[in-house]
Amino acid sequence: MNIAYWVLAALLALFYVYAGGKKATQSKDQLLPMMGWVDRTPMPLVRVIGVLEVAGGIGLILPPLTGIAVGLATAAAIGLTLIQVGGIVVHVSRGEARLIGLNVGLLVAGMVTAALVP
Repeated sequence: MNIAYWVLAALLALFYVYAGGKKATQSKDQLLPMMGWVDRTPMPLVRVIGVLEVAGGIGLILPPLTGIAVGLATAAAIGLTLIQVGGIVVHVSRGEARLIGLNVGLLVAGMVTAALVP
């Protein structure tokens, strides 16, 4: 169980720190080719999502690694899962239901990670 948590948490943390970092730092024009939804989303909201993703990715690793406030890892996993719920809603509302595969995969991985927090 512990190994499964660390594998999932590490993969999710890498993904979210990378993707969130892009959202937090890159311009709308730089994000548009891979994230079409930013065309209708205010950039301050894109930045907030990015910062939350980076914080969630760090929150999956740091608390269990240090043994301090380990419950924050569960909160991080749940928060990242909720971000994916929002992503699915955005894609479906834009008529992009075919694009929700990654969101669904990340949602499931986040839920499993939340259940496995050591």
